[in-house]
Amino acid sequence: MRIRELTPDDVGEADRLRRVAFGGIGEPSLRPGRRGLLAEVDGHVAGLLTIKDFHQFWGGTTVPMGGVGGVAVESWARGRGVAGALLEAALRDMRERGQVLSVLYATVPAVYRSRGWERSGVFEWLEFPLDRMPAGARAATRPLVEGDLAAVQACYLDVASTVDGLVDRSPPTIAADDLLEESVVSVVPGHDGEVRGYLAAERDADGLRVHDLVGRDVATQLGLLRELGGWAGVLDKARLLVTDPAVTGLLTNQAIEHTVTTSTWLLRVVDLPAAVAARGWPSAAWLKPAAVDLDVVDEHAPWHAGRCRLVVEDGSVRVEAGGSGAVRLHARALGPWFSGMQNSHALRRAGLLDGDGALLDRLVGAPGVPRLADYF
Repeated sequence: MRIRELTPDDVGEADRLRRVAFGGIGEPSLRPGRRGLLAEVDGHVAGLLTIKDFHQFWGGTTVPMGGVGGVAVESWARGRGVAGALLEAALRDMRERGQVLSVLYATVPAVYRSRGWERSGVFEWLEFPLDRMPAGARAATRPLVEGDLAAVQACYLDVASTVDGLVDRSPPTIAADDLLEESVVSVVPGHDGEVRGYLAAERDADGLRVHDLVGRDVATQLGLLRELGGWAGVLDKARLLVTDPAVTGLLTNQAIEHTVTTSTWLLRVVDLPAAVAARGWPSAAWLKPAAVDLDVVDEHAPWHAGRCRLVVEDGSVRVEAGGSGAVRLHARALGPWFSGMQNSHALRRAGLLDGDGALLDRLVGAPGVPRLADYF
């Protein structure tokens, strides 16, 4: 089996395979901020995957992340280890390019778990009655214009930096002017060109899908919710992608039972020392100097497997070689620990951790569920 990078000459064949596997190609197989890996068996295309360039917020700091998607294998090549070989090649590729984390949405989790990815966050849509919107004051909204794009991005980043897991939506992977293609976009202007908040939605045959409702303060959020409630005379319900959990969790009026559609995403730590160095660790400033000796079990990423020491000192965190290996961590444990999705007790019960992981729990100290608001 040969695995190589996707080239422009391969696009036609790649699009054909993606169309067979997924019923359509979605985005082009090659575009800025995205690359592909192609597997060949006996000179024939057997499978492919794509990797998108992202930066994901953890502890208020962005960490380089490779978003893996479009994993497709030809029907005749299934059962030959093509997907596994592609994933292993992707791990090496991401490490070489400094993408110290990887995220994917798994339709067949077992394949990805076998290579070290594990559930570490959510992608959620909330459905709610439009006649139950909070009665906030009307916001001074206006339509989006192209000159607003930089200010809208700054508004998004202001909120996204406080929600673990969200990506920074930086170009070229996500183009700022994509927002101009939404059918409904309202902005709440501030002073000197600032944007205090915005609402972006798509009206289709199924109703109203709200992709973003982002505000820097409660008055802006309530004003945008009131505008959303103005659709009550046309529609009964709307679906809101949960970007800011404060909006959906603290301001909207869901009853005891309400409809949430959840997709889970899997996180993989590609390079543990580099990922720890890149992540923000807000709780480290409040911890006394301490260390935990790890033994990382990771056959698919040998560059960080084995014994190492996680050190907390002077408000910073680092991973250095050595130590006694007192706490044994499987590769699958690294993602949910890094994200704060699971604590050491849950990881131990799942057979992914042995030893005392108390310092690991105190270090992450991340309230709330990690989430993404972009699907790939």
